[in-house]
Amino acid sequence: MRKEELIKLHHMLFDVKDYLQTIDPELKFSQYNALKITPSRAHTTKTEHKYAIFVLGMEIADAIKDTDNMPSKGMSLRMKELADKSLIEMNRQ
Repeated sequence: MRKEELIKLHHMLFDVKDYLQTIDPELKFSQYNALKITPSRAHTTKTEHKYAIFVLGMEIADAIKDTDNMPSKGMSLRMKELADKSLIEMNRQ
């Protein structure tokens, strides 16, 4: 994916995060917030956005894993694996 596409995806997931927080204000998304990488920070690298997407995806999956419509509870673990892989890539740069 190009950087612009990653930023769009990041923004969509950010909107999902905001929506989930309106439903449940107890959701904190602390790992994602600690990154301080938001979709509006266009000057961050493509790899940093990719890492933020996976961390946010992991936390979104954690937030919705107990709903009736969630068939795969392993999604959060897979997102964590992808985030870890992206972090290694980010540290190499």
